[in-house]
Amino acid sequence: MLSKNTVKFIKSLHQKKYRIEFGQFFVEGEKSVLEVLQSDFLVDLVLVTEAFENKNFGVLKSFKGELIRVTQNQLEQLGQFQSNDSALAVVRMKPNTPFLPENDELIIALDDVRDPGNLGTIIRVADWYGIQKLVFSPQTAEFYNPKVIQSTMGSFTRVKFFYEELESVLGRWKRPVYGAFLDGTIIHKLQNPAPGILLMGNESKGISPEMEKFVSKKVTIPGFGKAESLNVAIATAILCDNFKRLMGS
Repeated sequence: MLSKNTVKFIKSLHQKKYRIEFGQFFVEGEKSVLEVLQSDFLVDLVLVTEAFENKNFGVLKSFKGELIRVTQNQLEQLGQFQSNDSALAVVRMKPNTPFLPENDELIIALDDVRDPGNLGTIIRVADWYGIQKLVFSPQTAEFYNPKVIQSTMGSFTRVKFFYEELESVLGRWKRPVYGAFLDGTIIHKLQNPAPGILLMGNESKGISPEMEKFVSKKVTIPGFGKAESLNVAIATAILCDNFKRLMGS
């Protein structure tokens, strides 16, 4: 049975300060909940409708946390989906642990990307192209924001990430850094790029002057119409596609 305290707790996780305080966040919808249950995230609580429980008994039988059956109306009142007839999970955040780059991989670094929808889409793009590591400046949107989690469509379970001042990260990694600039080399003309870091900047200001000094090669996407710029998530997807092609992946 769903208690008032549980309702209050889950609703508190809509706010960043409480997510940080409790070290937990929530995931909703059938696809994302199933993905997180089968990932290396620790799940403490799952709320399920009867239909979801019956359909996914095989996955749920191995779940060791608390399982509560609820109605669709209860799910919709707790989460952010206008319609949710399946499930909602309360999940533990992972520690903010830096990783090391491998010699043959492309890593995405985000310099002050503020919009949660953009961050979520970039995570999904990274997953699509097999890019498993991302590093974010402290000013970048919060990974565990519900809008970010929704936008990833489950891809958040398959990437590694951490937050740190990018000056420190790029300074110690000593890897080639490709920065997205309007005046860079056209990405189609880039020849034999070495694996490194793809740096993407703020939605309106682009890559900051402080980070520009770390850029080994400026790249750009050629435009053929009259738009002034591309959305950062779309630009990331186009650049990832080209880098994967150019690197032979």
